[in-house]
Amino acid sequence: MELTQLEYFLTVARLEHMTSASKALRITQPALSHAISKLESELGVPLFERKGRNVHLNRYGLMFSSRVEEALRNIENGVREIEESSNAESGVVHISYLNILGVDLIPSLIRDYQADHPQVRFELYQGNHGDIVEALENGTSDMLITSRETTGEDKEWLVIRRLPIYIVVSAAHRFASRASLSLFELSGEPFVGLKTNCGLKHTITSLFSNTNFELAPTYDAEDLITVAGFIKAGLGVSVLPQTLGLMLDGLVWIPIEEAGWEWEVGMQWRKDRYLSPASRRFLEYVQETREVADSDLRVTT
Repeated sequence: MELTQLEYFLTVARLEHMTSASKALRITQPALSHAISKLESELGVPLFERKGRNVHLNRYGLMFSSRVEEALRNIENGVREIEESSNAESGVVHISYLNILGVDLIPSLIRDYQADHPQVRFELYQGNHGDIVEALENGTSDMLITSRETTGEDKEWLVIRRLPIYIVVSAAHRFASRASLSLFELSGEPFVGLKTNCGLKHTITSLFSNTNFELAPTYDAEDLITVAGFIKAGLGVSVLPQTLGLMLDGLVWIPIEEAGWEWEVGMQWRKDRYLSPASRRFLEYVQETREVADSDLRVTT
């Protein structure tokens, strides 16, 4: 059964005349008759009472026509919803992101974008590393904002920010007055680490391996804000990016003397998956604003 057959059927039912219907549909009358006959054959019942070229729906036709009209309305509504959802200027952008990025980065990106594209809507999904990767893989989100280390060969990557990582201690800690610290000075300190479901875990593990220095975590927290809370309580020290969601009273942020300690945050999407015009436009915006920021940084330095 084909969609055109159903459209032909409803046109004949409305006009009650084969020749008039064929003219309205811009097909030959024999072709229309064949399509109707084929539809009736597939259903196993006649749909019309025929009197010459005039036709009227029989009881089977009346029963079927109400369902066909409903089905075609649903299809039309579906097409319209897809067009509205994917439209570059009024569609929906689906993004998943790490919890900690919802305090500063994500709101600022959306605010700035909607200033120029006020009709675009965002469907947002936040969570830990495992949550947001799953959202991308199952198609719930079109793209995710996370750490670079989660990028695979089947994904594209666009850097958004590089955030410096600091040694973080409580205000009462003996290192609190230091202007900078070497990681090697943390030897023997209780260390608050991260469990594997946190996006920053990969970055920290990689950076520590490059320094040939290891810390045995005393505590492993589920997320960054929990790490910050443990440090504030005096239960240990850690290394964290200085983001707005972690700036708790009672914490001291000390620059790391070893080079290369930064957290690269960016946008990731699958190479093999369709991106709607709305999502593609947002991606281009992020690319353009990043290039402007990089250009400004080169000028100032």
